[in-house]
Amino acid sequence: QILAPILNAEAIIEGKLAPESLGVEASDERTLVIRLKGPTPYFLGMLVHSSAYPVHPPSIDKYGHEFAQPGRLVSNGAYKLVERKIQSYVALERNPFYWDDANTTIDRVEYINTEDVSSEFKRFRAGEIDWTSSIPTSQVEWIRQNMPNELHANTYLGVYYYGFNLKQPPFKNNPKLRQALSMAIDREVIVEKVLRTGEQPAYSWVPPGVIGHQASEVPWAKWSRAQRLDQARRLYQEAGYSEERPARVEIRYNTSEDHKKIATAIAAMWKQWLGVEAVLINEEWKVYLQNRRLQTKTQVFRAGWIGDYNDANTFLEILHSNHGLNDTGYHSPEYDELLDKASVEGNAQLRAEYQHRAEKVLLRDLPVIPLYFYVNKRLVSRRVSGWVGNIMDHHQSRYLRLSDRK
Repeated sequence: QILAPILNAEAIIEGKLAPESLGVEASDERTLVIRLKGPTPYFLGMLVHSSAYPVHPPSIDKYGHEFAQPGRLVSNGAYKLVERKIQSYVALERNPFYWDDANTTIDRVEYINTEDVSSEFKRFRAGEIDWTSSIPTSQVEWIRQNMPNELHANTYLGVYYYGFNLKQPPFKNNPKLRQALSMAIDREVIVEKVLRTGEQPAYSWVPPGVIGHQASEVPWAKWSRAQRLDQARRLYQEAGYSEERPARVEIRYNTSEDHKKIATAIAAMWKQWLGVEAVLINEEWKVYLQNRRLQTKTQVFRAGWIGDYNDANTFLEILHSNHGLNDTGYHSPEYDELLDKASVEGNAQLRAEYQHRAEKVLLRDLPVIPLYFYVNKRLVSRRVSGWVGNIMDHHQSRYLRLSDRK
């Protein structure tokens, strides 16, 4: 669905038109023509997303959905796929046919699969990994004191949030309960005491730094903690709950030390300030995703969204009622209309206004609780040069170098 700005793409996704009607053609052997349904200023940024990578048609014809296996995958990148061990690693080696192979110096790259941040940290310290996907929050202070040159924390285009299932009780048709729970969460405590690596409390949906976006915030963003709690208790009671009749809520999250710490902290805040009885449910990644999509078991679920390109649309569109990643079941004709208008608006100022108003509607309805805006936190070995932090967190091995320094 990320390619929806292309002419006829949405109708093809919905099965209303044949794939051959897509607004894309090769006018000659070296020219690709893409026609859009309307002005899309972020479109070139979208083309670096994996869904737009070129594939090799003869390989698909020969192998079908098995075309992307080692020894079969034909690609145009600096590396070729040579090994894939499920739940273990993916290995790449230099592609001698790449146009700039002479300036690629790293011969082999291995991407290690792990869900345990602490184990990853141990492997990094042992020299088995050159950079990590994250760092364990329990080791933040030790890392800052003992490994300051290896620690890299950079602003990241992402929001960490809790989603509500709006198709099932207790959150279906109950905005007051949703707002009460949101207002009772102390985001400053989460980023300063639980995470402690520079994350920013989120009172809007679209992260700061997005090009051309005028951010909206929840109306109570500047209120004192006492004012928020007073209003949260009032809304909680108006929603039909009390100390004698507490809300019972399940918080569902995928396996991760940090997700568990955050869920534990939020459950304690809800209990202390509202009397909510929250149960934490930890699920393996695939089960967790399936339950989110089915929208039958979930009540509150942990989630995060990283922008696919630097534009507000990449965050706003996932809560459009027709979007495949809308796991909350949120449906607002007002919100959808504003996004639909923005998607074909050529005037940059008017487009930004539509997006601003859409975010305002979203924060009024609260199908989600924005909690904090990400930073990417990594340990990078001192033997790696050419590694540069960036808002998209893209790091191509072809630009890196390795030395013998430990």
